[in-house]
Amino acid sequence: MDAIDFPDDLVQTQAAWNVTYQALAAPCPRDTAALRRCLLRLSVRLWWHPYWETVPSVPAARSELRHLARTHGAVWAA
Repeated sequence: MDAIDFPDDLVQTQAAWNVTYQALAAPCPRDTAALRRCLLRLSVRLWWHPYWETVPSVPAARSELRHLARTHGAVWAA
């Protein structure tokens, strides 16, 4: 698949989703209710973002977005 130019807010939302998910998956997370609410809110933003109406293959683009956010998250953490 060719590189996709995602909107910055979409990449940031996916990165925030990843961080929240990792926090919830950690051993003995604190305030799980707040983390779950945040994860749900971010999931809704990701799912209903207007960008998805502009791409021909949404499943492939969603997969590419997840990959991009994971890659950038690793680079930002380093």
